[in-house]
Amino acid sequence: MNRIILQLFAVGFCFAVGQALQCYKCKLGFWNLCITSKDTCDEGERCFSGVGTAASFMNITMKGCLAEADCNSTKEVNFPSSSSNTTVYTMTKTCCNTDLCNAAPGLPGASGLSLTFATITALLVAKVLV
Repeated sequence: MNRIILQLFAVGFCFAVGQALQCYKCKLGFWNLCITSKDTCDEGERCFSGVGTAASFMNITMKGCLAEADCNSTKEVNFPSSSSNTTVYTMTKTCCNTDLCNAAPGLPGASGLSLTFATITALLVAKVLV
C-alpha cells in the first residue's frame, strides 16, 4: 500500500515540476518591433506585455516575466539631473497567466479568407498587366 502511495506522489510531483509558466521575452522594442525569445517564469511571476512612450514621441514595447504585485500598472522611469527629474519613458505593463499569452496580436482583419482573396486578386492583376 505504501508503495502505491509513493508512486502516485512521484507521478504527481513530476506534473507539478512541469507547470512553470512560459512567456515571450523582449528586453526592449521600438515601433512594435520586438525580437522575442522564450523564457520560463519563477514562482509568483506572470507573463507581461508592456507598452509605453520614450522621449514623448517614440513607441516602445517590452515582454517577459513580472512579479504578480507589479502587474497592471503604469510606471515612469526618470533620469535624475541636478536641476530636475526628466522622464525617460512611461510604461504600462499588463499581465496574463497562461503559457505564451503575451504574444504579439495578429494582423488586424487578416483571416484566412481575406488573405486568400488578396492573393487571388494579386494574381489576377499580375496576369492582366503581363
